[in-house]
Amino acid sequence: MNQPTGTQPTGRRERKKAQTRKALADAALRLFSERGYDHVTVAEVAEAADVSVTTLFKHFPSKESLVLDLDADQERILVSAVRDRPAGQTVLAALRSHLLTAGPLNEANWPEYSRFRTLIRSTPVLGEYFRRMWERHEESLARAISEAAGDTEPDITSRALARFALQSVLLASDDPDQYRALTTVFELLERGWGTYDARTVRSAEPEESARPAESA
Repeated sequence: MNQPTGTQPTGRRERKKAQTRKALADAALRLFSERGYDHVTVAEVAEAADVSVTTLFKHFPSKESLVLDLDADQERILVSAVRDRPAGQTVLAALRSHLLTAGPLNEANWPEYSRFRTLIRSTPVLGEYFRRMWERHEESLARAISEAAGDTEPDITSRALARFALQSVLLASDDPDQYRALTTVFELLERGWGTYDARTVRSAEPEESARPAESA
């Protein structure tokens, strides 16, 4: 999933590399969608993009990454969403805004999103790769959150917030209405669990021993 990152290559070499990466990613998505991920080889993707297999692996380290190319750029953007947030904005608000508008679930950023989502949901190996790739950002995000709080090292609070924020994307990815699901999770994080927990309180029932004995 090669989303726009906001930084366009300026030099001729950089533009050519970006064009090659896009050609490979587009060819992979088309072939995987048409024939199924397991029935397409990297050699066939390379041929469809008119490059060698060696060139393919210079741009993408694995077959999975042809579809899920989010790692370095996404981590940088996630951290930037926290560090460069507007004055007066909380970390949670910044993460919520970023994930809703520029995160990997926002189909407005990518015209092929629906085809990508169908492929991920129908291919377990890609779903697992996406989960592992996304969770790798936890340490960097926790450090950015701890810095925002004035701490030198991440503590349990910053680590928990980083984990919950990242997990919200994974949870929402399985929901029919991903935008609504992501919003719901962040509303829960922003309010705390108290409002939800109040709904789980059971009505008091008299204990068996406390009930009046029946008359003989």
